[in-house]
Amino acid sequence: MALLKTEEIREMDESEREEKLEELRDELLHETGVAAMGGAPESPGRISTIKRNIARILTIMNEEKNKQKGGN
Repeated sequence: MALLKTEEIREMDESEREEKLEELRDELLHETGVAAMGGAPESPGRISTIKRNIARILTIMNEEKNKQKGGN
C-alpha cells in the first residue's frame, strides 16, 4: 500500500473518502490482529502507512467540514 497523496484525497468526493476510510480501517484491524498474534507482517511499515493514510483522510474531511461551516 502506497501513501495516498493529498491531491488524490481532495479529488475524491465525500462518499469515496468514506469508503476508502472504511477500507483502511478494516485493513488496519486485520494487520494489527496479525501482529498481535505474533505473525510476521508482509511489510514492516504497512501499519504506519495505513495509519498515516487514515489521518490524511480525516484531516481533509475536517477541513472540508470547517469550510462548509464558514471557518478558515
